[in-house]
Amino acid sequence: MKELLDGLVEKNKALIKYGQVANYIPLLGNADPKDLGVCIIDNLGNIYSSGIYNKKFTIQSISKVIALMLAIMDKGEEEVFKKVGMEPTDEPFNSLYKLDIPYGDKPANPMINAGAIVTTSLINGNGEEKLNRLLEFLRKITGNDTINYNEEVYLSEKTTGNKNKAIAYLLKNKGLIEEKVEDILDIYFKQCSIEMDCQDIAKIGIFLANKGRVLNTGEKLLDNKTNSTIIAIMTTSGMYDFSGEYAVRVGIPSKSGVSGGILASVPNRLGIGVYGPALDQYGNSIAGYGILKDLSEELNLSIFT
Repeated sequence: MKELLDGLVEKNKALIKYGQVANYIPLLGNADPKDLGVCIIDNLGNIYSSGIYNKKFTIQSISKVIALMLAIMDKGEEEVFKKVGMEPTDEPFNSLYKLDIPYGDKPANPMINAGAIVTTSLINGNGEEKLNRLLEFLRKITGNDTINYNEEVYLSEKTTGNKNKAIAYLLKNKGLIEEKVEDILDIYFKQCSIEMDCQDIAKIGIFLANKGRVLNTGEKLLDNKTNSTIIAIMTTSGMYDFSGEYAVRVGIPSKSGVSGGILASVPNRLGIGVYGPALDQYGNSIAGYGILKDLSEELNLSIFT
């Protein structure tokens, strides 16, 4: 497996020149576009890594998966999906225009920014309690007690996140957010600024692959129904408006973030974490997608075969 991963990292480095790092959040623009790494964990706990796999990065939209888990655990699926849909979208992840037209009654899904802001608001707790619960949940899943958010990236996002602010106020106007908009945005920006590495991400992947059971402790944190819901929404919506083609080409439930991370989970088999900050036009890691596509073909990982 190590030899396979080394070969795939080397091969897909060629794609980096076609991508660009995200710079609309100023601090993300400082990432080295040449970085590329991958970590795989199987359901026996074997870990295989290659490339720049142990560099920390902010998980950005990957955090939406964790927020959705907690929101469903706290409020139940029925309540959550009254306020956010479960449909794929062909709009960019930060689109807001459908929220301001008559039939745009709620965000399409929890993996676009509008849906994720609603989801974060549905987590139990006031202000920092929501964030602390997110952090504690991640630490329990990964066994890594050092996981925290990056203060500098958080402030960078808060200072420049005007579009997310516009989205949040539209959501408030529609009655989809009950708390103070600025309070929810503050947690959302901190949530996106949580730092992890490829191994941490792969541990989330194997947690989902094992139906919500922590690999090292065997503790069951998610019921099977919630776990299935998360996997399904990752499959249909996790790669933004590229999710349909990604399902055809790769076929692994995945969630990307604009810092270049990708979380992937092969049910009953593998958790995968990838990092490559050079992004394609959809906001997904361009070389990370290449690695996952090749891995899927080499190991027959598509859930549709």
